Amino acid sequence: MRLETRKATVVGSGIMGSGIAQVIAQAGIPVSVYDSFPEALQKGESSIRNSLARMLKSGKIKEEDVNSIMGRINFTGSLDEALKDSDIAIEAVPEILDLKKDVFSKIEKTASPTCILATNTSNIRITEIAESLKNPERLVGMHFFNPPVLMKLIEVIKGEKTAESAFQYVYDFSRKLGKTAIKVNRDTAGFVVNRISAPESLFFALIVDRKMDRPEAVDAFAKSQGLPMGPYELMDYVGVDTVYHSLEYYAREIDPDYGKAKLIENMINEKKLGLKTGHGFYQWENGKAKIPKAEPSTAVEILDIFALEINEAVRLIEDNVADPADIEKGFCLGMNRPFGPISVAENLTNREVKERLEQIHSRFGINVFKPAKSIEEGKLKEVIKGKPKQKQAPSRETSSEDNLLNIVREGHVVRFELNNGKNNLLNSKVLDALKNAVEEIWNDRGIRVVVVAGSGNVFSAGAELTQYIPDAFDFMEHSRKGERIFRLLSEMPKIVIAEMRKYALGGGFELSLNCDIRISTPECLVGFPEVTLGLLPGWSGSQRLSKLVGMSRATALILTGEKFTGSKAFEYGIVYRTYDDSQIKEKTMEFAAELARTVSPVAAALSKRLINKGSEVPMDVGLEMESIAMGTIYTSHDFMEGISAFVQKRSPEYKFN
Repeated sequence: MRLETRKATVVGSGIMGSGIAQVIAQAGIPVSVYDSFPEALQKGESSIRNSLARMLKSGKIKEEDVNSIMGRINFTGSLDEALKDSDIAIEAVPEILDLKKDVFSKIEKTASPTCILATNTSNIRITEIAESLKNPERLVGMHFFNPPVLMKLIEVIKGEKTAESAFQYVYDFSRKLGKTAIKVNRDTAGFVVNRISAPESLFFALIVDRKMDRPEAVDAFAKSQGLPMGPYELMDYVGVDTVYHSLEYYAREIDPDYGKAKLIENMINEKKLGLKTGHGFYQWENGKAKIPKAEPSTAVEILDIFALEINEAVRLIEDNVADPADIEKGFCLGMNRPFGPISVAENLTNREVKERLEQIHSRFGINVFKPAKSIEEGKLKEVIKGKPKQKQAPSRETSSEDNLLNIVREGHVVRFELNNGKNNLLNSKVLDALKNAVEEIWNDRGIRVVVVAGSGNVFSAGAELTQYIPDAFDFMEHSRKGERIFRLLSEMPKIVIAEMRKYALGGGFELSLNCDIRISTPECLVGFPEVTLGLLPGWSGSQRLSKLVGMSRATALILTGEKFTGSKAFEYGIVYRTYDDSQIKEKTMEFAAELARTVSPVAAALSKRLINKGSEVPMDVGLEMESIAMGTIYTSHDFMEGISAFVQKRSPEYKFN
């Protein structure tokens, strides 16, 4: 069992090899780069130096960092020298099976018996490459994405004979490099990201193959949907030959239908490979495609793309290739997309996905496009949730909805801590977790005060805008959902305190406005930036802020998108108290405990309702409500206890009745 990596080796000094070596060196690990071609080594070294120069210019590293990073990289034409004392050897040669087999045969003969072997293949099954090895249990897939220095994802793939210890070592090593690693537990062509993209690559190849529309029109459609690059521009960018060889490989390994795109095959014969040859689907100049202007295509709908991605993701789950969370994470990072097939599937019905896949299959007659078994059987929602987790015994500190909300109880106080990344962004799952937590303690008489805070040092920077929402009606319902869940906080029979740190923006600010009392750090950044993003405060902010600070100030703050500090929020009357960041958690919890001890729960609950409902009705109605509340509280234990404690000069012992 390796606890650390003392030295690594990269075999191949091309774009991927040199990039991988730079990543390793930047992580503080010595690395040798081997290539049998001296000019390739020189080009690799130059590539790393140029990359570091760009990082230096942008301020990401310092001058001394450049020297120390380069000092950890050894370029050599000797395989023996490169592999000496290495704990891991990573192959990064072209995507040719026989070449990879030959390279690993040589590595195995030279490397230490304990050296882990890793391949940077992007499509080829690890089990096939391992056929050349006497000890195939040493080989693990370690798929970096291009460019390795910038892309955060590494797919770690387990071959049929890969040892569990080697698999875990490469996973841990990937994380030590500062990357996000996902586990591919079963060897399959294309692994996760490329496998999910494969059906749509075939789909778009067939669109032009059958003259359903022009590449520029389809690309215009893709960009109109917010995708960073259209499918044909992307094919040109990565190389039409790369796409062709991948489809050719999938035709052998997965389904012969992947080999039915003839136009791409003709482009290979004509050397129209895209960026690398200057011509593919488009002409390329200075690294940019010259794409003719065109109206967005009507031959493609966004649901076509999503349905194909969901379908292949479901197949991966069915085959136990990877779990839903890793599939989602990997696809988002590997494709530089804000959401992946799992989150899209959560917002669609099984029927919608199935019917769209059946339409695509009928349109093209391609088996790859048929609905996966789980979708055919109506089990989409079930399969994307993965295996159910075992319930754990309750404890003082619990969590809900996949750890998106930490719940900590301290006496009569409960603390809800948002736990969704460093900025605690709010999405449907976070809202659901908050709703469940509120409903769970609503009638819990042992809890009198609720503190809503953020884990780490951030309250919430707002809504997760990258969440996939299918259409305008669903977006409206998403707004209603947030409004109603937040309103539960204002209506629950407890005192609710918002602890605002670093950011309380957009939806995060709205969350705080639905709490009864706000406590903030002086420097916390507060505000509604929605109008600068083409949005508006949609979780009750447009209504609640004006009730707190008046229509004039609320109008100005919302229409300008101004961000202001916790100190200014205190001046505006939004915030009740401010504390330094180092003290705010302790002081807020002390304040909550004090309220739980000294304030009658019944009086607090009725007062909240009078304040909130009274602001929505005429004065006479509000006064009538107030007198009824007074009559109700007169017969309560809390009223009797409060008066007795006052007369006897002791602390009251309230019982919430």
